[in-house]
Amino acid sequence: MKFALVLASVLLSPVALADVYKCVETDPVTGQKRVTYTNTRGAKGCERLSEDLPVSSVPGAAPAKKPGASSPGAFPRVSSDDQRARDAERRKLLEGELAAEQAALEEARKAFAEADAVRYGNERNYQKKLDRLQPFKEAVEQHERNVEALQKELSGLR
Repeated sequence: MKFALVLASVLLSPVALADVYKCVETDPVTGQKRVTYTNTRGAKGCERLSEDLPVSSVPGAAPAKKPGASSPGAFPRVSSDDQRARDAERRKLLEGELAAEQAALEEARKAFAEADAVRYGNERNYQKKLDRLQPFKEAVEQHERNVEALQKELSGLR
């Protein structure tokens, strides 16, 4: 057992004692220097560290965010009166769209009912009639989904 431990430590020791290089690179955009540590000799700017210096591979802590800083300082602020006016304008626009969509839904339902009332002579097979009515049915379903989405959006407004 002891022999296996000694053998493993001898085999792994070159890995543990590998050379460590400190590379300093300058970012061409910001001009800031960035330091990286590696076990392989990289491009220019890398120098071998002496073996007695400890090198940590644990990343540093991320900078803490300020509690009230959700937007940049130069981000434009809107007064509450302006925001209320915008909300009212949006509500008015959505109500207009809802009314237009409800009218389109009623018209699509009417067109579907008219097409459903007619049966042509070549439609002895009922599937042919269903195939002819499918676009009308899809139009009704699309308008119903649009009305539902607009109502949901209106209910979410303040």
